[in-house]
Amino acid sequence: MKLTHATSYGIHAIVHIAGNKAGTPQASHDIAKAHKIPERFLLKILKPMVSAGLLHSVKGPHGGYRLAKPATQISLLDVIEAVEGPIRGRLAFSASGADAPIHRKLEAICEDAAGKTKKILQGVKLSQLAS
Repeated sequence: MKLTHATSYGIHAIVHIAGNKAGTPQASHDIAKAHKIPERFLLKILKPMVSAGLLHSVKGPHGGYRLAKPATQISLLDVIEAVEGPIRGRLAFSASGADAPIHRKLEAICEDAAGKTKKILQGVKLSQLAS
């Protein structure tokens, strides 16, 4: 499995936020500086995590981002799918066509692999990464 830059940055950012035991909002510029992430790119990554209900965005001079729920309730799968979309086991291309028996077999293998990957990622909680 290969993570995109966006997903890797998103994981680092949310772990940074989870590491703040006081629960005060973390400014995006502080997160960006701490992890050497371009702030504009970071903001594009944090937005879908807010939409997915993983983070709360707090406005104002002392605003920033904080977890929307406890770190024990946020999985690595939640973060990855918030940034990248659902993990699916699909073939990008089949030389023999979608109706060929080999295509159906490969598609089933890919779906099985995706299911196993999702199960593993669901078992890794943000609290484990932040400790």
